[in-house]
Amino acid sequence: MIQAIAFYLFATVVTLSAAMTITARNPVHSVLWLILAFFNAAGLMVLAGAEFIAMLLVIVYVGAVAVLFLFVVMMLDIDFAELRAGFVRYAMFGLAVALVLLAEVVIGIGAWSAGGVELSSRVAPTDAGAALGSLPNIKAMGTLLYTRYLYIFEAAGFILLVAMVGAIVLTHRQRTGVIKQNVARQINRRSEDAIRKVNQPVGQGVEL
Repeated sequence: MIQAIAFYLFATVVTLSAAMTITARNPVHSVLWLILAFFNAAGLMVLAGAEFIAMLLVIVYVGAVAVLFLFVVMMLDIDFAELRAGFVRYAMFGLAVALVLLAEVVIGIGAWSAGGVELSSRVAPTDAGAALGSLPNIKAMGTLLYTRYLYIFEAAGFILLVAMVGAIVLTHRQRTGVIKQNVARQINRRSEDAIRKVNQPVGQGVEL
């Protein structure tokens, strides 16, 4: 019973959050609605028994992609004085959303402890599937990634590394008037060059 309640709760909030993401006039509010949708989608994945996918949604999408979207929005020409002025007006609404999230977490934990949602399978079980079926979801995923799909997994990581280096190289610009840090010069610096001892006579100023 609690599984069905949790499923309909998460599904309803995901649908409403997605609708508010594309209809909200404020871009900051759109990102916050998107984060709420990601959290509830993660709850649906937990109910389906895919804890690994749920953690990916929370860590990758909420922790990286949504925060990146928020940083991009912060760089736009937005009147944040007006946004801060409405903080008190939306305080009760934010508190209500926080209470809804807390209730969803409690209900989700209860549904997961009760066994999750039973899903029908259309694929005939194999020996490998039967062996992995006795393992928890995350252990079965790790076993497949680091045995059967090891080279594909490593290739995907290498492609992401090349993409990250390429993005850094493409966005790197040479700007005039900017003092750059010379790491090699700092490491090779001697103490004699960094400190100058002066025997300053009494009653005279210091020459800079």
